[in-house]
Amino acid sequence: MAVVWAVSTLTLLVLAGLLPDFQLQSADGDTFTRTALTAAAAAGAFGLLGALVWPLIVRALLLVPALVLGLLVFFLNGSLLLVALWLIPDGRGVADPETAVVVAAVMSAVASATSTALAVRDDDAYRRRLYRLTGRTRPRRPEDAPEQAPGTVFLQLDGVGHHVLRGAVADGLMPTVAGWLDTGHRLTPWRTDWSSQTGASQLGILHGSNEDVPAFRWYEKDTGRLMVSNRPASAVELQRRAVRRTGDGGLLTVDGASRGNLFSGGADQVALVLSVAARRGPRNRSRAGYFAYFSDPANAVRTAGSLAAECLREVGQSTRALLRRQTPRVSRGGTYPFVRAFATVVERDVVVSAVMGDMLAGRTAVYADLVAYDEVAHHSGPHGRDTDQVLRRLDRSIALIATVAEHAPRPYRIVLLSDHGQSPGETFEGAYGLTLKDLVRAGCGLPVPRRVRRTRSGSEARDAARDALRLALHRPVDETGETAKELPARPSEPVVLASGNLGLVSFPDVPHRMTREEIDRRHPALLRTLANHPGVGFVLVASAEHGSVVLAGGGAEVPVAELDDGGPLAVFGPGAAEAVRRTDGFPHVADIMVNSMYDPATGTVHAFEEQIGSHGGLGGEQSRPFLLSPPELSPPVGEGEELVGAERVHRVLRRWLRECSGPQVPLSSLSEPSEPSSLEISLPMDESESLLPVDHPVVQDKNL
Repeated sequence: MAVVWAVSTLTLLVLAGLLPDFQLQSADGDTFTRTALTAAAAAGAFGLLGALVWPLIVRALLLVPALVLGLLVFFLNGSLLLVALWLIPDGRGVADPETAVVVAAVMSAVASATSTALAVRDDDAYRRRLYRLTGRTRPRRPEDAPEQAPGTVFLQLDGVGHHVLRGAVADGLMPTVAGWLDTGHRLTPWRTDWSSQTGASQLGILHGSNEDVPAFRWYEKDTGRLMVSNRPASAVELQRRAVRRTGDGGLLTVDGASRGNLFSGGADQVALVLSVAARRGPRNRSRAGYFAYFSDPANAVRTAGSLAAECLREVGQSTRALLRRQTPRVSRGGTYPFVRAFATVVERDVVVSAVMGDMLAGRTAVYADLVAYDEVAHHSGPHGRDTDQVLRRLDRSIALIATVAEHAPRPYRIVLLSDHGQSPGETFEGAYGLTLKDLVRAGCGLPVPRRVRRTRSGSEARDAARDALRLALHRPVDETGETAKELPARPSEPVVLASGNLGLVSFPDVPHRMTREEIDRRHPALLRTLANHPGVGFVLVASAEHGSVVLAGGGAEVPVAELDDGGPLAVFGPGAAEAVRRTDGFPHVADIMVNSMYDPATGTVHAFEEQIGSHGGLGGEQSRPFLLSPPELSPPVGEGEELVGAERVHRVLRRWLRECSGPQVPLSSLSEPSEPSSLEISLPMDESESLLPVDHPVVQDKNL
């Protein structure tokens, strides 16, 4: 404290000499000694105000959005400096408000750097600093107390596929991960469901069920609702459905924390969790992570500097790609530099700080999502210099968390995993000159922009639709011998949605899932246009005759019941047929499911949205995430087995939690039996609470 005070005093003297609007002397001038005493008094007052008043201010602003709070930090910090100068006798401390903001920011940064430099060589000092920065009270435990059971930290590296991780380790981008692999950690690939995106994967991992999540976004006919996985209202509904389906609150119901995720996993401690972001009231702690992070003003200074640097880095990288005429390329202007900076800097810093606090608090289970790589890879591609830099910074975050774990009150097992990978490739529009929506409208004979009519795909689709419609109007009987239904005069506009390289087409005026026969009667050329397009791999549609069928180019048509990993799905690899068959049974599957082409030679797909690194469907690296576990945990699967589906990953993580911390049920909450032959268990049905798992000893014991 003495050294930090001295350095802060020296900093004030230097700033007073450099900034004309900042003074530490009276109007008549003072001796150097008197000026130094004034600086020391100001530094001391500023330090005390920061320690006593600052946490109260930040806690009062927890409901303020993250970026706004980050900006307010500078002005509030400057205000504290003005108060500190006002407390100096004789009015010797004077500063303009604008100058006070600058001085306070420099003071906070210098004090933090000095404190860190002094603490880094002393384990006890470093440990005390960690507890102070994360707002934790160091637990007091007698030296002879038994060691606590290990806790578990699950770090999700969003979008980092198995292939990308292995390449990063081989290229020296992630030395921390490389060191873990050298010491016996297991690297296990796993296969996603057809919907290879965070909404489906994380819901399955945290809540044990991703049933009826056909894509990242989809239209539900029975409710008329557009579901989007990363919208708070949709996330709340998806989590509610999963809890109702499984009868279990989630992976983190026992002393758990959820950080930066779409779903809570049943955790009581949450920060930056989308499914609780819309709540208000004492149970909403979704912004609590901001308090731990911004309670130290130096964090705001450091994050603001990193935020500005990341924005400039993105502008430089996008300009370089433009000048070099790199392909494929998508637009990276507008607000995207700020979106990227938030994902790669603010979200990372807050989440990492929250995880550090969770470990120092000794929580049993923590699940955190770091989204930096996924955000950058969408616009820069999953491979290259841009994403390499992100992977390096992710490794540093992992190393920091591992270091903090050494100072926690209990040992921790750190598990790395990803929810999906990313597949590269030019966008569908970039390759063919029209979007999937344009192609669908052209195939339906609906108006399309002039630029679409000029493309080969658009022209062929419109010609096919015109010819098919003309033929249908003169054909009163269809191929099955049934009288064709009259074509509606004004059919509804199709709802066309994109989830990476997976497209969904729905007709909202038809309350049920339309069959192939119904679609052919209404739009005779649509399915043929989609299935035969070179940018489409296959199409899934219901059929009155065959149940459901997969259509592909060249007239390929296979009933879903007869699907295997050959035929039109052969190029997509093992498990594709089972993934399609499972999705086909979802209540809210779209009328038409469209998966883009996949070139196994180049690993490329065509996203139906503006992304040159995409995920959401089948094809390539997007379906192969990873699971990296320490050797103390049991193998995720047996020898020669494959880990398939997010729901099975959930069961693996459950098993590991039991291995570390025992049965995942708060046994202390169970009432004592009044008689040896009976035991009453009161279990709340709130979505944040967990029911007893069926394999728990209490359930299995026939005497209870």
